[in-house]
Amino acid sequence: MARRDPKPRPIVAELGRPETPEEEAARKAQNSKNYRDSKTIRNLWVAVGVTVGIVALIVLLVPRDDSSRLQAVDYRAVAVSAQRTLPVPLAVPELPDTWTSNVAEIRTASLDGVTSWFVGLITPSKQFLSITQGIDANPSWLVTELKQTSPTGTTTIDGIEWTVYDNRDSDRDVGNVKYALTTESGRSTFIVAGTATPEEAEALASTITDAIEQQTTGATP
Repeated sequence: MARRDPKPRPIVAELGRPETPEEEAARKAQNSKNYRDSKTIRNLWVAVGVTVGIVALIVLLVPRDDSSRLQAVDYRAVAVSAQRTLPVPLAVPELPDTWTSNVAEIRTASLDGVTSWFVGLITPSKQFLSITQGIDANPSWLVTELKQTSPTGTTTIDGIEWTVYDNRDSDRDVGNVKYALTTESGRSTFIVAGTATPEEAEALASTITDAIEQQTTGATP
């Protein structure tokens, strides 16, 4: 019985001739590697997509505790009540809606026993500023309120001279006394302090000019 000749190998266009067995084996190995690599990348993207989806679902479903967030405070209403208990006119700034208050209260210093009226505010630039009005304050109370920092100059706002404490370049942790202004009138010592710019601090100080001037007359707003 006559033997059949083996089927001739197909000619590969890139080579212009049939592949050798070694070339065919190398080609199949490369194709297998390319397939595995593409599958790995595809699986990676699928895994990333699933992870993102799970995270998004957790964010949507897990209840968030918002109780730690400070709510807006009507400091004017608080001031009306506080004024009944304090012997001097309180500083109550008139501010546009771009300013919000997160705290307004009467405070008593534990060491000095100085009573003060305090209003905390969020500025239009989302920085913090406060007004503190100490009644019959002493020097040690002022030093404590200003984090033991030193004055750096003075400025005049609406005819009132304020002492400046510019601590923006300080290496110390001065908290919310990055920039502060202080002045005295009658029985009251006023502090405007916070993390905002000098311009915002001075703008806030100008809103309590009337209250500062009323300290010497004894008139309440």
